[in-house]
Amino acid sequence: MRRRLMLATTMALAVAVMLLGGPLAVFAGQLARARAEAEVQSRADGLAAWLDLYQSVDSPIGQAVLDGYLSESADQLRVHIDVELGDGATMSAGAPITGKAVEISASHLTVTSVSFQVSWWALQLKALPAFGLVVLACLVAMSVGVAFASWQARRLAAPMVYLSATAEQLGAGQLRIRPTKSGIEEIDLVAEELARSGDRMAKRLSVERQFASDASHQLRTPLTALAMRLEEIEYLTERDDVREEVRISLEQIERLSDTIDELLGRNKPGAGTPRRWLRLSEVLGQQQEEWLPVFAEADRSLVLDVDESLTVTASPGALSQVIATLLENALTHGKGVTTLRARAVQGGAAIEVEDEGPGVSPELAPKIFERSFSTGGSTGLGLAVARDLVAAEGGRLELSKRQPPVFTVFLSSSR
Repeated sequence: MRRRLMLATTMALAVAVMLLGGPLAVFAGQLARARAEAEVQSRADGLAAWLDLYQSVDSPIGQAVLDGYLSESADQLRVHIDVELGDGATMSAGAPITGKAVEISASHLTVTSVSFQVSWWALQLKALPAFGLVVLACLVAMSVGVAFASWQARRLAAPMVYLSATAEQLGAGQLRIRPTKSGIEEIDLVAEELARSGDRMAKRLSVERQFASDASHQLRTPLTALAMRLEEIEYLTERDDVREEVRISLEQIERLSDTIDELLGRNKPGAGTPRRWLRLSEVLGQQQEEWLPVFAEADRSLVLDVDESLTVTASPGALSQVIATLLENALTHGKGVTTLRARAVQGGAAIEVEDEGPGVSPELAPKIFERSFSTGGSTGLGLAVARDLVAAEGGRLELSKRQPPVFTVFLSSSR
């Protein structure tokens, strides 16, 4: 901004100096030349008057009379004089003018003519000091203007730099900002609005964190009661199939509690995501075990293809939630066999969820990860939340193939 202000002010100043100083310099030069010509004309008129006086009294005219008008002082121009008297006699004085010359004539009564010749270049040199003085004044004005433009640019740019830093602090999460008055009304208005926006965001975050804390407390109580009830059923029953279902349900409740804790932890300032080494075969195998009955009920198949040695660094609850979201999406919108696959890639692993459905149309592909976007009557938050969870783990979630649909989760295997 400072450079632009400097450039704009300098350009405006340069245009003003050119429009005003240029004609003024030309006018000053022409005026100085006109004065020099007037001075020569005055000398010619004076000589003509003296010659007329000499002839009126029949006094002889000596050469000294003409020589006295060649140059009276150092400021006067050197001239060549030609005189034609009334009786036809001619006289001259001074060295002839070489090069381009300007002739200035005068006549007086009995004198036929007096002609003064002056060098054209000498007249231009008389105009040069005045022209140069105006040019010098323009340069001084330009220098003063540039200095003023630099000061003004710094004065205007400094509050903008501060305003940019304030906006950066707001974006980084420092919501309680107190702007400093700059004395520039427009900038102060923006700064005050940023401060008000920060206050509003701080209040909203406080409300959301309180809501999340209350929701967590309210969720833990029924989850704990449900877990105790399932443990009681497991203790009382003797059927192995019921015990297996109870075990799976308790694992789901435990993962749900861990997921709630992780989501709440991300909302706390400075809280990091708890990550550890995970063997993908265990995480994906657990998801297959949970989703197989649901797929079987829909007359669908869920196939697992994973290398036992593949490991990544991630939060187990977050990764399980992402895989569950992708499997639910495949169950809802896909068809045929759903394949849950994991393969090694450079620096980590790629987890793929693929089904035999019609896929995603080119029009919908750019929108499927947007919040509140849904084609099946759901909330439209599943894929958006899943992508955020993967990003929080340092990876990425993308639709790697539209038909048949393949969703891929890329995770790092480095600590």
